[in-house]
Amino acid sequence: MSDETIYRLPIRIYYEDTDFSGVVYHAAYLKFFERGRTEALRACGVHHSELLARDEPLAFAVRKMTTEWLVPAKIDDMLEVRTRFVLAKGARMILAQEIWRGGALLARADVEAACMSLSGKPRRLPEDIANRFLARRPGE
Repeated sequence: MSDETIYRLPIRIYYEDTDFSGVVYHAAYLKFFERGRTEALRACGVHHSELLARDEPLAFAVRKMTTEWLVPAKIDDMLEVRTRFVLAKGARMILAQEIWRGGALLARADVEAACMSLSGKPRRLPEDIANRFLARRPGE
């Protein structure tokens, strides 16, 4: 990931994130990835409350996610969730995410999220929203 396109979120590992042995339970990483995506959206000026307050309320839903766990995180670790927008087109948004501990890559995810109405129907990303993602990418 190129540094200029990455949104970074620090995460501390608490007891509640781990199993009985102090190792982070695999499903906890999904929460960390979600928080990273939400904060990346905020950094682009896109807030979930703003989407819900539009004339046609909108929301994002994860449609597909491919994850890979490489090295376990443990209790008290300080991690960094790195999120990068890859594509914002039509009704979908593609993001690449990684979780790091210092210089070690622990997990990664490729995420496809869909923009949809509250009734669950896909909706094209509003141009102003899509432009906020793309404006943050170098060379675009």
